[in-house]
Amino acid sequence: MDILLSFLALLLSVVGIVGCIVPAIPGVIVSYVGLLCAWGASYSQFSGSAMLIWLAVTLAVTLSDYFLPGWMTRRFGGSRAGSIGATVGVFAGLFFGPVGIIAGPFVGAVAGELLNDRSDSAKAFRVGIGSFLAFIVGTGLKLVACIAMLALVVADIWAPFKEWAAGLF
Repeated sequence: MDILLSFLALLLSVVGIVGCIVPAIPGVIVSYVGLLCAWGASYSQFSGSAMLIWLAVTLAVTLSDYFLPGWMTRRFGGSRAGSIGATVGVFAGLFFGPVGIIAGPFVGAVAGELLNDRSDSAKAFRVGIGSFLAFIVGTGLKLVACIAMLALVVADIWAPFKEWAAGLF
């Protein structure tokens, strides 16, 4: 059973990293499930406290990925309408594949700003850029979290794997 859990942990951790880029896969959550698989193995060195900390990281990164575009929109001078537009754009973009995921917050922020004030298209564009930067930051946060979880999984399964492989020969 430990070999299966180790294999699943490694596979899910790698799929989680892919999920940071591919919009259909919730990357950080998948990586955390991989971490849970590694934790379930009899040889695991993970503590319950560490798992709770990684759960908190997973939740924080996942939530920030959805709400960061609205917040960054406000930081780039956007109005409440632009912030709401960016957040709506994140969710609407999910229905349009990878292009929608990337462009959704930008288009939503610009649309929200233009609905609020049609006379300042330069500001609307600047706010859209802020929303796009939020997408970049969110993706970066997801990648950092997933790569860290993969490193933990590899570190946790390496010694038992080495012993198992040595026992084969």
